Amino acid sequence: MELADKTVGFLLSLTSLSIFTYYTFWVIILPFVDSDHFIHSYFLPQEFAILIPVFAGVVLLCLLGIFVGIVMLKSKRKKA
Repeated sequence: MELADKTVGFLLSLTSLSIFTYYTFWVIILPFVDSDHFIHSYFLPQEFAILIPVFAGVVLLCLLGIFVGIVMLKSKRKKA
């Protein structure tokens, strides 16, 4: 079980690092590259650099609110 936990942790770290590197390159470095350069074909338009994190944040907050609501309902039932 310990090896499986380490593997999952490594994969999550690798995924997070990959997403961070991709997003950082997309938002910080890509605007300084000529628009006709081939590297632009690997990235979405700049508008999505804001829309994707905002959408992910809204979804995360909604899921967190649902989780807290479910926990509060379950704890209220135990008291009664």
